[in-house]
Order: sequence, then C-alpha cells, then structure tokens
Amino acid sequence: MPLSHKTHPLITGTILLTAAGLLSRVLGFFYRIFLSRTIGAEGLGIYQMIFPVYGIFFSLCAGSIQTAISRFTAADPDHAKRTLLSGFSLSFAMSLAAAFVIRHFSGPLAEHVLMEPRCAPLLSVMAFAIPCTSVHACICGYYYGKEKVSVPAAAQLFEQTIRIFTVFLLVSVCIEKRIPVTVSLAVFGLVAGEAGSALFVLIFFLLFHEFHENTGRSCRIGQSSIKNPLFRNSERISDLSGNLFSPMSALLALAAPLMANRLILNLLQSAETIMIPERLTVYGLTRSQAVSTYGTLTGMAMPFVLFPSALVNSLAVVLLPATARHQSAGNDSGIAAGISMSFRYSLYLGIFCIGVFTVFGDALGLQIFKSQDAGSFIQILAWLCPFLYLATSSGSILNGLGKTKLTFFHHLVSLLIRIAFVWFGIPEFGIRACLWGMLASEMLLALLHILALRRIVPCDWNAWILIGKPVFCLLCALWLFRLFPETLPLPAGLPDFFRTAVQILLLSTMYLLFLLFFHRKQSPAST
Repeated sequence: MPLSHKTHPLITGTILLTAAGLLSRVLGFFYRIFLSRTIGAEGLGIYQMIFPVYGIFFSLCAGSIQTAISRFTAADPDHAKRTLLSGFSLSFAMSLAAAFVIRHFSGPLAEHVLMEPRCAPLLSVMAFAIPCTSVHACICGYYYGKEKVSVPAAAQLFEQTIRIFTVFLLVSVCIEKRIPVTVSLAVFGLVAGEAGSALFVLIFFLLFHEFHENTGRSCRIGQSSIKNPLFRNSERISDLSGNLFSPMSALLALAAPLMANRLILNLLQSAETIMIPERLTVYGLTRSQAVSTYGTLTGMAMPFVLFPSALVNSLAVVLLPATARHQSAGNDSGIAAGISMSFRYSLYLGIFCIGVFTVFGDALGLQIFKSQDAGSFIQILAWLCPFLYLATSSGSILNGLGKTKLTFFHHLVSLLIRIAFVWFGIPEFGIRACLWGMLASEMLLALLHILALRRIVPCDWNAWILIGKPVFCLLCALWLFRLFPETLPLPAGLPDFFRTAVQILLLSTMYLLFLLFFHRKQSPAST
C-alpha cells in the first residue's frame, strides 16, 4: 500500500520517535552505568538534585511554549512560521534571563533551596544549557506540529551522543592527567549535549527549510516591488513585525496557563526531591547515606523502569498535534481511534514490564550496578509501569484537546499524594514509602485522566483486549519460559548480564508471539 505512510502519520511518527528514543535510551543506559561506576551513588544523587532547578526554568522558558507552538502549528499550518518566530523570540529572551539568574544565585539556590551546597558549582555550569534548550524545544515543537518527527528524532540521538562523548573524553583526560573526576563532568556533558542538539535543529531548519521557502518568496516579491525599493523595504519591515507579534498573544494565551501549571508542578516536584534526603535522615540515615539512597533510586532504578517508555513517550508526543488536528476538523472518531490505540499499546507494554522487572529486577540491579537496593527498587517500581504509561499517553491526549487546566489539576492531586507519602511515610518506613507513594499517585493520575476522557469523547473499550489479553499472554509466556533451562548454552566468559539479556529477549519473543496469535484469531471476528 503506497499511501500507508501518509495515511498513518501517527503510527509512522511513533515508530520513528520510538526507534530514536530506544537507541538514545540504550546509549543513555550504558552512560548511566559508566556514571555510577565513575562518580558513585552519592555523586549520582548530587547530580540528580540539580534537575529540579533545571525543570523549573525549562517549564518557564521552553516547555510550555513548545507545546503551544506544536498545537498552533498543527491547527493552523499556514501561519506555522510566524508562530515559531514569535514563540522562539519569547522563549529565548526568557531563557537568557533565566541563565543569568542561575549563574549569579547558584550559591543561595544550592544552600537554601536544594539544601546541598555541593550543587552550587553544578548549577553554575548548568545555566548555560537553558538557552540551548529553548532553541531546541521551539524548533522541535514546530516539527511536531507539522508531524515531521525525523528532525526531533535525529536531534535526540545527536544530543545523547554528544553528551556521552564529551563526558567520556573529559574523564579520560582527567585520568590521564591525574585530575580528580567530579560530578561537574556530567554537567559539562549535559551542556554540550543541549548545545549540540540546538545547533543541529537550527542549522537544519535554516538550510533545509527556510532556504527553499525564502527563495520562492523572494522571486514572487522581487517582481512586484523591484521598481520601488522604499516600498519593498517598508513591506519587509511590516511583514517582520507581523511575523513576530501577531501570533504572540494567542501563544501566550495557551502557554501562560501551561507555564503556570508546569511551574507549580515543578515546584512541588522540587520540594519532593529536596524532602527525600531530608526525611531519610529523620529515618536514621546519615546525610551521605541519604544522598546515596536517593542516587540509587533516581540514577539506577528509575532509568530501568523508564527505559521501555520510549514507545509511550513517542506516542504521546505525536498524539498531541494529531488530537488537535482532529479536534479542529471535528473528527471525534479520529480522536477515539487515537485514544483506543494509545491505551492498548500502553497496557501491552506496561503489563509486560511488570513481568520482566519482577522476575529479573534483582539480578539486573546486582549485575549492572552491583547494588542489591537497586534490584529491590526495580522490582517494586515494576508495578508502576502500566499506570505510568497510561497516564503519559492519556495526559497528552487531554492536552491536545485543550484540557490543560484539567490535566494540571490531576497532576497536582497526584503530586500532593506523593509528597504526603514522602513527608509522613519515609520517617517510619524509609525509602519504600517513597516507592509506595509513586505507585499510588500514578494509579490515581491514570484513573483521573481516563475518567475525564470518557466524559469528553465517547469510547467503547474492551476490557479483554486492553487488560485480559496481555495478562493472559504474559502468564503463558512466563509458564513457557520456565521450561527453558536456567543455564543457557552461551559462550564461556560472557558477563552474567548477557545471560539475563538473552532470557529477557526470549520472554519478550514469546509474549509477542502470543499477542500476535490472539490478534490474528480475533481479526476475522472483528471484520
């Protein structure tokens, strides 16, 4: 079918972003292993503690504007470039101001906000990444709105590659020159990666998009205004000012509530991040042990759980402009089809991840990070997966439908539950209370999103297809997997992780085969 690529941009974009996301996460996965063995669990904890500040300023300067650009570009493609120019002007100016604030107040931010003075030099370096994220986010928002995801996908890979290469190079130089390896090297890598991806998307946009359109426009304008240079110049000035300011009010109308929502959510997330080590000290750990535990959770266990979410995140990114386009065309059936597909694949993946992480979590933690705690965290967080993936995809659909206030309220309630678990639970039960809070909050968030979507768009969801089939297929795959010998015939000398990886691959193959078998049996009945 030659038109299948064009008639299914949602599927094509999701596959492309997923491929890039998976490759990027594979690279990032090995990068995390390298970092954990280079700077240790405590260093990872200190590194993770700067991201609340990063997230707050990103939400102010880029994140909400990216969403607004994507939605307006999808809804009104004829004025997409004016939307991008207005959004970029606003975002970049704000990001420069943010970088100045972080640089000059890094000490107070580290000492009085993050409660960790060792974060001050890291914040000073991280400030340079904020303007780069602005450039990257705005241009990627434009391409997402156009449903041309190849550029953001390539930029994602480029950013990860530059980041890893920079850190590897810096660590090698430090070791060679006998200079102590510090957490700052990881932040240098972060800045280098953001700068590289920003430069990549900017060059691509200017060379391969603007060049051709500007050439055609100059040919049309040149013949009509060649006889009057003054008229030509005034027309260009008028056109430029219109490009800059005419869509800005509409962009701000959508971005401002998103910005306020994300700012509040990021502030609460930052409060949670700061509270976790503090409440762990109340539980009885030293400050060093508390930061190490936090580093093990966020720098080792969470990347495992989030690793498969590349598919769901890619689907969520593509769903937002697609949903906005269907809504502007009054196509409720298109919205319903997107909801059904996103729920189905989110649950297929999430339920499978429960099986993988509960069976292999302990081994993965020990084999990769040499940490029993990391394996235990992975097994507990496994139950988070279906709810996390459902909440991600359904939240993107709600944003695409313009229900940003509703998604904000849902996230607010969810975060408050997590903070309650952190504040009241950690002093009694330790870090496990934080894990229980994550599970409870994601369950509630997914439920709230789903109930809201049912009220907005009428959908008939089959419980067997969404839940029963993947659960049954997983149980069958696990039963069949138990028949295989525990010691697989692999070449001698391979690390234990390769044996575990082959076992996971076998389980994945069996699960997919069972899903395909039931899908083919179901297809004739549905037709």
